[in-house]
Amino acid sequence: MYNIKNSKELASLINYTNLSNMITESEMKEFLEKAKELNFNSVVIAPTYIALAKEILADTDIKVGSVVGFPLGFEDTESKVAEAKELIEKGADEVEVVINLSYLKDERYDLLESEIRQIKEVVGDRILKVIIETKALEDYQKANASKVAENAGADFVKTSTGFMAPNHIFENVNDINIIQKYAPKIKIEIYGGINEYKFANQILTGGADLIGSDNGYEIVKRYKELRENTQVKPKPITLTKKD
Repeated sequence: MYNIKNSKELASLINYTNLSNMITESEMKEFLEKAKELNFNSVVIAPTYIALAKEILADTDIKVGSVVGFPLGFEDTESKVAEAKELIEKGADEVEVVINLSYLKDERYDLLESEIRQIKEVVGDRILKVIIETKALEDYQKANASKVAENAGADFVKTSTGFMAPNHIFENVNDINIIQKYAPKIKIEIYGGINEYKFANQILTGGADLIGSDNGYEIVKRYKELRENTQVKPKPITLTKKD
C-alpha cells in the first residue's frame, strides 16, 4: 500500500473537485473554505468561480483549476483555445481539456496533437491536463491518446470527466499501466468514483500521481479520524521477576 504519512500529505495528492452546473455562490464559498481547511493540491471548479476561488484561496498554496470543452470535448479547436485563454486571463493555474474523441477514434492523431499543442501554447508554464475518458476507449486508443498528449506537451493525462468512470480498481490500474508504458514522461491523474480512503490508497499504490475527487474533504477527514484523532490509552505493563 502507498505509505501516506499524515493527512497533510494525503490532501496534497488530491484535487478537490466541484463541477456542478447548479452550485450557488454560497455553496461554492463553503466548498472553497473546506478546501482551505485541509490544503488540497488544487480545486477544480467551473470557470464562473475562478475569481472567487483566487480571492478565498489567496493565502494558500492551493492551485485553481478549471475546464475546457467540458464534458464532451467536441468543440472545434479555435473555441477550445479561446476558452483556455480566457481561463488563464481569469487566473487559472491549471487547465483541463477534454480531447476530441472523434479525432481519436478516426485516428486523426495529427489533428488531436495540433489541438493539444495549441492549447498548451496558450497555457504556457501553467499545468495542462488532457482528459481522455478511458472508459469509452479500447486499450490501444488509451495508449495512442496518451502518447499524443505527451508529444503535444501536456503535463498530465486525466482518465475521466467523471461522467464515465472505471468500475473497479483493476480497470484503473490497467489504465495507469498503459499510460506509463506508452507515455512514460507524462503524469497521471485518476478521477471518477474515488469516494473513500481505501480506494484512494489503492489508486496511488497503482502508480497514479494525483487523485481527483468530489469527496476529497470526506476522504481526508475520515483518514484524520482513523489515524490521527484516535486516542489510545495503553494499559501499564507490569514486569514480574522470575525466581
